[in-house]
Amino acid sequence: MIVLRALGALLSYPREEVRQALPEIADVICTSRLIAPPQRDDLLALIGELRTGELLEAEERYVELFDRGRAASLHLFEHLHGESRDRGQAMVELRRLYEQAGYELSTRELPDYLPVVLEYLSCRDLQETRDLLSDCAHILRRIGQSLVARGSGYAAVLQALLVIAGEPPIDVAAVPRIAERAENLDRDWFEQPAFSGEPLATTIPAENAAAPAPSSDNMTPSR
Repeated sequence: MIVLRALGALLSYPREEVRQALPEIADVICTSRLIAPPQRDDLLALIGELRTGELLEAEERYVELFDRGRAASLHLFEHLHGESRDRGQAMVELRRLYEQAGYELSTRELPDYLPVVLEYLSCRDLQETRDLLSDCAHILRRIGQSLVARGSGYAAVLQALLVIAGEPPIDVAAVPRIAERAENLDRDWFEQPAFSGEPLATTIPAENAAAPAPSSDNMTPSR
């Protein structure tokens, strides 16, 4: 399923090599039966955005979205474990599973980096792909909602992954934008007791968090 590799490339750091590959990525998305028409249109809009403008601006936008803060981090275990010791152990187990499948990471990226996971899944069958994406759907949804709140076209990739997993896409109209959310926080500041509300993260069973799908070509671009 080369479309998963194409989606992973869209989530990768927008180097010149990625920009050069965008026409091919667009062809893959247009011909894939796994991409529903609404998500296809949004993905093509993202590709158009990445193809135009200054490369430096695209790189700065990427860093601002994905590398500054946890809300839209593409490292899946960060959403589950933060910087705790549990994350390190989960990473070891995931890397071990990759090695048992005969795959060696071709980049310096960590094994829970979403483009790396998508590269693995690109060589697995559809059922395994849907099972794994379904297991981490709540994380994909959280990242996607964060991107929607910021008005980012990258949300289209997370929407497509949710649909492939058999999950409903994010209701974009129901996600408060960042400015709107800040206004709500200002309004409610005196009404909310300290440390009230739901936990920041929802954990999933360890067997689900470390259930990768193996084996693929070494194609994920390094940053």
